[in-house]
Amino acid sequence: MIRDFFRRVFALIKKEFITIWKDPKSRGIIIAMPLLQLFVFANAITMEVKNIDVSLIDRDNSVESRELLSRFENSPRFRKFYYAQDEAELKEKLDTQKVQIGIYINNNFSTNIKAQRPVNVLIITDGRQTNSASIAGGYASQIINSYNLEVNHNKGAGITPVIRNWYNPNLEYRWYILTVLISMLALVITILLTALSIARERELGTFDQLIVSPLSSFEILLGKTIPPLIIAMGLTTLMTVIVISCFKVPFAGSVTVFLISILISLLSIVGVGLCISSICKTQQQAILGVITFQMPAILLSGFISPIEDMPVFLQYFTCINPIRFFMVLTRGIFLKGMGLEDVLINLIPLIIIAAATLSLAGWTFKRKLD
Repeated sequence: MIRDFFRRVFALIKKEFITIWKDPKSRGIIIAMPLLQLFVFANAITMEVKNIDVSLIDRDNSVESRELLSRFENSPRFRKFYYAQDEAELKEKLDTQKVQIGIYINNNFSTNIKAQRPVNVLIITDGRQTNSASIAGGYASQIINSYNLEVNHNKGAGITPVIRNWYNPNLEYRWYILTVLISMLALVITILLTALSIARERELGTFDQLIVSPLSSFEILLGKTIPPLIIAMGLTTLMTVIVISCFKVPFAGSVTVFLISILISLLSIVGVGLCISSICKTQQQAILGVITFQMPAILLSGFISPIEDMPVFLQYFTCINPIRFFMVLTRGIFLKGMGLEDVLINLIPLIIIAAATLSLAGWTFKRKLD
């Protein structure tokens, strides 16, 4: 019985691969399109930052240092301020992306100003958000330079902003774009393949053959899940190799953790695609369903605008968006070498989304078979 189960599932998987490969358009879509977009988007996409959250450390705690920090608090470009007790707390805020930059003032700040000796103010940016880091660092430097002119009146060495970019020291913009594009293009190809799967069977008239076959609803669903998952996994791995080898983006994390994260992320997207496919009667309807899901998913992923800047009700919607967590994982593991705890925090929602969508797709599909 178990042998027959695997034989039937394998036959359906083989049929899916043959169907996809025989169609020239399908081959072009699943192979040429993501690779072409990878190169085009890497050079064409630009970003813009709005609000900036800051973590502050004031070791001097003097009139001068408090005056400087008040300039940040009164600036419309900065939003939330977290006063950290030590470097570890500041690092934690940057690691978890609660802030975009950190400001560190040494304990000799006021003494050096009064003695007209050179004094540095350290600005630490999150290099994973390349565009945001560059702009935020520029804003902070402007405030410090403006304060320097008022305090020193162009005398002495003055106050100098020193910028340190963590996780991406040279602020290579491609590092951010390419790591995000891996998850974006994986979303496109995975959801397109799965959404068209059952709708294509209906249009070709082969769906009725599946219904009268000895395959159970679970076996059909499994057979429809595995091929797009394998194809998307292979293409995502290929794009990762291209990003590392051709664009020289350093990979700081664990390969095993990265592959497991990709697999679970793609599984959650496959579930969404099967849900769309199970309720659509034609491929045209399925494509419209993909577009309906895909555009809001990208907009609510934090790719275009930081999630913290969105209205509160939209922030809740991002919690059921698989691409949000997929993007955080690819970027975090790639550039930072994200720790296991942070990886699990993002994997748990993806596992829940995968379980929910696959269960819903299975239930919907079973109803149609009955």
